Amino acid sequence: MKELSMGELESRFADIIWENEPIRSGELSKRAEELLNWKKTTSFTILRRLCDKGIFRNENGVVTSVMSKDEFRALRTEQFVDGTFGGSLPAFIAAFTSRKSLSKEELTELRRMIDAHSEV
Repeated sequence: MKELSMGELESRFADIIWENEPIRSGELSKRAEELLNWKKTTSFTILRRLCDKGIFRNENGVVTSVMSKDEFRALRTEQFVDGTFGGSLPAFIAAFTSRKSLSKEELTELRRMIDAHSEV
């Protein structure tokens, strides 16, 4: 699968789409001008880039997502763990917890998630 990434400004623009979809491309560019101080051409350039990545689609001037924000985050996290830790979730957790302790609530939630996704 193609590596997906999004810079900070692309991410803020994507949030506008996710929060307002379906949204007409003209309305999207107006919101980007108000919220990000972007020109119309910048909005359409970034929109085309995000559509080319397969995150959004622009059909007949209506912008919708191909994947939800949660799906995008999950995919990015999976790609990060695969690329950085050889796909090893335990190695990722070991690295994460080497500098930060987990609260009792976090441990309980992690145990719940592990139990829910365990192969029996």
